[in-house]
Amino acid sequence: MRKVCLAAAAAAFVVSLSAAAQAESTLRIGLAEDPDMLDPSLGRTYVGRIVFSAFCDKLFDIDEKLNIVPQLALSHESSADGKAMTIKLRPGVKFQDGEPLDAEAAKFSIERHMNMPGSFRKSELASVDHVEVIDPLTIKLVLKTPFAPLLSQLTDRAGMMVSPKAVKEEGDKFGLHPVCAGPYKFVERVQQDRMVFEKFADYWNKDNVFIDRIVLLPIVDATVRLANLKSGGLDLIERVLATDIKDVRADPNLVLSTAPELGYYGLTINIGNKAKGALSQSEKVRQALDLAIDREALNQVVFNGEFTPGNQWVSPTHPYYQSAFPVQPRNVEKAKALLKEAGVALPVSIDYMVPKGAENEAVAQVVQSMAAEAGFDIKIRLIEFATSFKQAQAGEFQIFQINWSGRIDPDGNSHVFLHTGAPQNDGGYSNPEADKLMEEARLTDDVAQRKALYEKLTKIVLNDEPIIYLYHRKLLFAHTKKLEGYKQMPDGLVRVIGLKLK
Repeated sequence: MRKVCLAAAAAAFVVSLSAAAQAESTLRIGLAEDPDMLDPSLGRTYVGRIVFSAFCDKLFDIDEKLNIVPQLALSHESSADGKAMTIKLRPGVKFQDGEPLDAEAAKFSIERHMNMPGSFRKSELASVDHVEVIDPLTIKLVLKTPFAPLLSQLTDRAGMMVSPKAVKEEGDKFGLHPVCAGPYKFVERVQQDRMVFEKFADYWNKDNVFIDRIVLLPIVDATVRLANLKSGGLDLIERVLATDIKDVRADPNLVLSTAPELGYYGLTINIGNKAKGALSQSEKVRQALDLAIDREALNQVVFNGEFTPGNQWVSPTHPYYQSAFPVQPRNVEKAKALLKEAGVALPVSIDYMVPKGAENEAVAQVVQSMAAEAGFDIKIRLIEFATSFKQAQAGEFQIFQINWSGRIDPDGNSHVFLHTGAPQNDGGYSNPEADKLMEEARLTDDVAQRKALYEKLTKIVLNDEPIIYLYHRKLLFAHTKKLEGYKQMPDGLVRVIGLKLK
């Protein structure tokens, strides 16, 4: 009841906003979580990327077919040796504080991503040695080595440009008052309640921005999000429950928008980050847990069979999927045998950290039940979403159940989690042979060569099990028929350009 009241209060706030704005159009978006820091260098959450898409344009974007297309950049050109990329910037672009987006500002933004303490973009841009200003609208990224995923990295937060003036004025408080070069400018944020943005009058593509304000409301309970969409309190919601698909499709006032997600849902195992317990001591224990899980049964029970079971960082439909390593069927007896070989005391007690949310909790309960049959005593610990990331980084978990929204290049789904010392390697996994393979895969853009390297990496990772990959989601968004022009993209973001409200 309290959640419903909170959602109603948030909706009432939006109504009062609209009245005060004299019938200005307001797009109200229901989010499944409250995001972390609204700073593209420091952000690491999927829900944060949805918010960024409203106010932080990138150098490049992707289209529905995953082609890379220009956004703040007009074009790019790579050198013959692959060790430099020259980028032409779009003329006449302004940041939301009125400052120009020129080559000096672009250089500043990229170097901030590379060098800022705590930046999650460091590994994404690790191959960049330095940035040169060629002319007022041209920069050159000079690389230490060729880096095949670079362009794809610039389609996400590593390619977001921030105002140098605002950064210098705000310092470490920039994420509380962010200034980018996107269609909407930041107005306010109330933690766990709302984020408000208004149309930026000097946006470079303003002729295709038709909605005056955007209000994003974190509502963890998916049932409450859907109820608010049906009642008119929201216009668009993300992460519809798979069990609610029929309900949405049956409603004449709603539209279900779907796309296959680029990422994965898995169990990050704490192996070396202050870890204690049987999971960190032996890969056989981790393999046993994997064998205790029936992925297809999990898919049917929690998601009505709508998602895709998987065991790798890319889905079985991805060109880099390694078909030589298919999903293993559940084998409880083999799991018990592995635990016996590992010599661990039974039952194996596990701290299992799970961000709050109906589907998250349901997945954890199914895994808990299946694992119990093999000799595991899983203790589910529900925790607020943003807090879970802080505890993960601090190593305060044994299993962290989490989704990764995915990137178009397989490097974006693997290196940041599996390479020694990578910023999102929360479990402290380290394997020198795996590191070498990931580094080599970054040096070539030849698909056959890269796939051969990833095949070797897959074999290592499936043996070591630093992450137990479970399935790949179908993106499920719903909106009212009053919202026109919405298309769901595989990266799971909400692109506001071209949207209209009747």
